Amino acid sequence: MSEELSQIVINALEDLKGKNIVQLDVREMTDVTDTLIIASGTSNRHVKSMANNVVEDSKKLGYMPLGVEGIDAGDWVLVDFGDIVVHVMQEETRNFYELEKLWSITPSNRG
Repeated sequence: MSEELSQIVINALEDLKGKNIVQLDVREMTDVTDTLIIASGTSNRHVKSMANNVVEDSKKLGYMPLGVEGIDAGDWVLVDFGDIVVHVMQEETRNFYELEKLWSITPSNRG
């Protein structure tokens, strides 16, 4: 299920020219979700359109999001499918929060 949904999400983002689409496996780091998919948009309108496309395409194929946040502002929209969480962000917002870096941190070995 997750692999199919991941592909639906990625296709929906690519259909609307999402930039720098990244898929991260975070199963070893959290119990909350298995996969993060992050994409950049060029404007508020672009971010909103991509997030809406993800929601619409997934619903057509029977995957209902648990929640969508940030759609009104359009800087950063989060679409939560449970096992997969999608972050669609403006480039400046993405650079500021550096989610890829945050989710790649390995615990330090403190003796």
